[in-house]
Amino acid sequence: MFELDLRSRAPVYEQLVEKIKELIINNVLKPDQQLPAVRVLASELTINPNTIQKAYRELEHRGYIYSVPGKGSFVKPAVPGTNDARLQALENELGKIISEMLYLGVPPQEIITMLKKLLAKKEGGKLDD
Repeated sequence: MFELDLRSRAPVYEQLVEKIKELIINNVLKPDQQLPAVRVLASELTINPNTIQKAYRELEHRGYIYSVPGKGSFVKPAVPGTNDARLQALENELGKIISEMLYLGVPPQEIITMLKKLLAKKEGGKLDD
């Protein structure tokens, strides 16, 4: 399920956070689906269980998963309007990306076309002009 690069400069727990986050965002891991137990995943990946626990704590802090004592960790369903701080951070990142694209000479209309194409991919091919 997860492939980690143990030679990467990025800490293993950060790699794990990004992989799980990607699986949640791409709907591979469904809302309320249970994540692998810490010990099970640690043995599969041959890494320290504390590393898995740290990644799960970070994902919980970011609002991607929730924990049920004695049961494990589960994918948290997305609830509109509860992630204002994260949405603001993402909007700031998007602004930086758009500024860089404009600096590199990409016309605004081409940026809009790119965004529409990306949105269409995420929505199953619907493209409204």
